[in-house]
Amino acid sequence: MKIKAFLKFGARTGRDCRIDRDDRNNWDERPNRKDRNMKIKSMIVVALFFIFTATVLGAAESPDFKAIFKTIDDRLNFMKSDYSAMYTIVHDQPGKDQQVTEAKIFRRDTGDKLTIVILKPDVNKGQGYINLEGNLWFYDPDTRKFIHSSAKENFQSSDAKNSDFRKSSFSDDYDVESFTDGKLGKIETYVVNLKGRTNEVTYPFLKTWISRKDGLLLKTESYSLTNRLMRTSLFPSYVRVGDNLISDKMLFSDEIEKGNKTQITIKDLSLAAIPDYVFTKSYLEQVNR
Repeated sequence: MKIKAFLKFGARTGRDCRIDRDDRNNWDERPNRKDRNMKIKSMIVVALFFIFTATVLGAAESPDFKAIFKTIDDRLNFMKSDYSAMYTIVHDQPGKDQQVTEAKIFRRDTGDKLTIVILKPDVNKGQGYINLEGNLWFYDPDTRKFIHSSAKENFQSSDAKNSDFRKSSFSDDYDVESFTDGKLGKIETYVVNLKGRTNEVTYPFLKTWISRKDGLLLKTESYSLTNRLMRTSLFPSYVRVGDNLISDKMLFSDEIEKGNKTQITIKDLSLAAIPDYVFTKSYLEQVNR
């Protein structure tokens, strides 16, 4: 005959609860609820620790590409002085004569001002470009008229774009979408995919190769909105000008019309102050008279 025992839970339920002695023995053998809760909490703490550690390590391994592209812009832009140089643009097309253009470039990056004067060939001599208050104008000396142009247009029918002659703005114009480690020849690089922030950029998507050693931009692939490869650009050499590092040789290949390519070589770089009137329409109208 079973003997009944009583456990009172009056403070909790206000009533008696009857339990068999055999049942009470089984109850005592069960894990303590407080111990179970402590084990669960410990497991949660350990899991959170590993998640936090993985996040921190992942963040530590991921380069700060915003800072990297800001450095690229800072190296290419002249914010402490004016900048001028001679540019030779050599354009090759299959089955056609080579086209050589020489131009004098004047930049005042603090005001985003740009003036370009075409010196050769003779047929285009006196043509020019000027960027004023965010508007790019092309000057034709034959008609003596200024025609509104765009940074997206090809420069003098070459594979270079008008935007290639302006100050660099990667950090303002693009967001980083993804990156991988890669190589360009024997050079260790970051391969970074960029997406334009607005429709004002020359190309909506860029794939860039950046040297891991010194952060120099070595190559870009430019893509359309439909992710079609439009142009490949190479920057094989750099020259130091004051505190700046500027690519003195650029190679552009048209990926739509295969075989079309343009090489730009820069020489006679100067940081001397440029007179204000050089950045006026009147200058282009008078420079080659």
